[in-house]
Amino acid sequence: MSSKPTFPSDTPADPLARAFDEARAAGARGEVPVGAVVVRDGEVIAAAGNRTMADRDPTAHAEVLAIRAACQAIGSERLIGCDLYVTLEPCAMCAGALSFARLRRVYYAAPDPKGGALDHGPRFFTQPTCHHAPEVYGGLRESEAAELLRDFFKERR
Repeated sequence: MSSKPTFPSDTPADPLARAFDEARAAGARGEVPVGAVVVRDGEVIAAAGNRTMADRDPTAHAEVLAIRAACQAIGSERLIGCDLYVTLEPCAMCAGALSFARLRRVYYAAPDPKGGALDHGPRFFTQPTCHHAPEVYGGLRESEAAELLRDFFKERR
């Protein structure tokens, strides 16, 4: 086993593919097309797409919803040994949730220079007040995620 996590991007079991499915479903509902999944021991234990408009809840980002569902699935507020796959770099609110959930790794597709908080903006996990910083891997299937978002917003202009 290599020391750096690998990402099986061309397999049907690809967790990021499931996140993209969730993102496309969110977009079809009129939500910003972002999807997230939580994986534990190689299995998806929770998946969600954005639901801020449907739920009338500004915290109903895909990452937060997936974390909530994963915590329910395993019966713990800590997602020790779990990884999150998401189609867009998480914002500061989601970064806080990722830290408090104690996720092991975060894999994201498109960077978000304006609203992202992992590799852009506040770089949440590098702050001295951050209690837990997961490993972060960005840019996976970046062009696909960027195109999904561009197309969504182009239709609304």
